Amino acid sequence: MEIDGIQIKKVASVGAGVIGYSYALKFAMAGLDVWAQNRTEESSELARERVAASLESLVKNGVYTEEESAAIAGRIHYTTSIAEAVAGAQFIQESSAEHYEVKWGLVRAIEAAADPTATIASSTSGLLVTEIAKNAKHPERFCGGHPYNPPHLIPLVEITKGEMTSEKTVERAKAFYAAIGMEPVVLQKEALGFICNRLQMALYREVANLVLSGVCTIEDADKAVTFGPGIRWGIMGPSLVFELGGGKGGVSGLMNHLYDSISLWLADMADWKSFPPEFAQVAQEGVDAELAARAPEVGNDPESLAQYRDHMLIELLKLHKKL
Repeated sequence: MEIDGIQIKKVASVGAGVIGYSYALKFAMAGLDVWAQNRTEESSELARERVAASLESLVKNGVYTEEESAAIAGRIHYTTSIAEAVAGAQFIQESSAEHYEVKWGLVRAIEAAADPTATIASSTSGLLVTEIAKNAKHPERFCGGHPYNPPHLIPLVEITKGEMTSEKTVERAKAFYAAIGMEPVVLQKEALGFICNRLQMALYREVANLVLSGVCTIEDADKAVTFGPGIRWGIMGPSLVFELGGGKGGVSGLMNHLYDSISLWLADMADWKSFPPEFAQVAQEGVDAELAARAPEVGNDPESLAQYRDHMLIELLKLHKKL
């Protein structure tokens, strides 16, 4: 794989936890040799187990044969040494804990051993790249590469810039992610929560509002999203959905036609700046009731629900020609 004249032969996943192991698997699925780093041998063993379980699911769902699965697993090398993981790597994905102090230490360790031309991306889900790279010797080669969990299945990756991030770094990261089958989007400026976390929290705020107001149950809100807008959003984004919904007038025609009605809805919707504390328990009780009412084949406990999610994701990704 060649990106901007650089042959990508080795990549590193620093911090191979829930996100990092999945990133390592995604890189290996793309045919790359990957060094997955964890602080302890126990953590590395857990990463191995997670890789094995994910590959088993992919085989079960007809994505790979047993032989292909074994070849993918063989491309992942486990280490507790940051230096061993990043030395000679052309792309480095950092997925450590969401604390600046932790990431500052990793930045020092990575830069001490990494090739000076390596692109370094952080999986941070909310921290600012500017702050993460503020002590770096070469902050221009740091960017954010925030995935959606699990990244070996969900293609989206949000690329964020710091104040010193170079455009070349952004373009290399974008090209790399695209080359391994992901769908990169680039934030033109830093924003807390990035794009998708803000979108899903805006939706979930209104779910909470509807439930607490007695309009619907947690289960019916989930069904409304799944079998209403969600099923369309799995095919195309909301603006393209509205482009079709507007007929000859397109999205602008729809927005103009429904302007008065939409304004009434918005005036009646939640605009809280924090969730009501009691909603956490309300949501949990609602989810427990919802799970109890589901059939085993569509997931009626966390384990079977995760298996169902992965199966449905894989089938949808096949339609999108992403697997």
